Amino acid sequence: MDEPATIEVQVVLAEESSQSRVDLDLPAGTTAWQAVEASGLLAGRIDLDPARLAVAIFGTLVGRGQLLENGDRLEILRPLHEDPKTRRRRAAREGRSVGRR
Repeated sequence: MDEPATIEVQVVLAEESSQSRVDLDLPAGTTAWQAVEASGLLAGRIDLDPARLAVAIFGTLVGRGQLLENGDRLEILRPLHEDPKTRRRRAAREGRSVGRR
């Protein structure tokens, strides 16, 4: 069976209060980071340092050079401000509970 000439992927950037999603048709053989660049989601975003961003496909961390497959959902991962375990421990010491936002 022949490989498709193009693949359809979604690139997603989640923010604290919103989510941006771009659907793309890309050439087969496109890497994860090439798709991020093609999405335009980082254009003009001086608050996001590309060197500190990671990528995941359907929630599984992958390298920037990972080849994408048709139907992949590529997530741009921002660095955490605080380790969730540290946050929960501090809240427990303070007698607070930490719920999901």
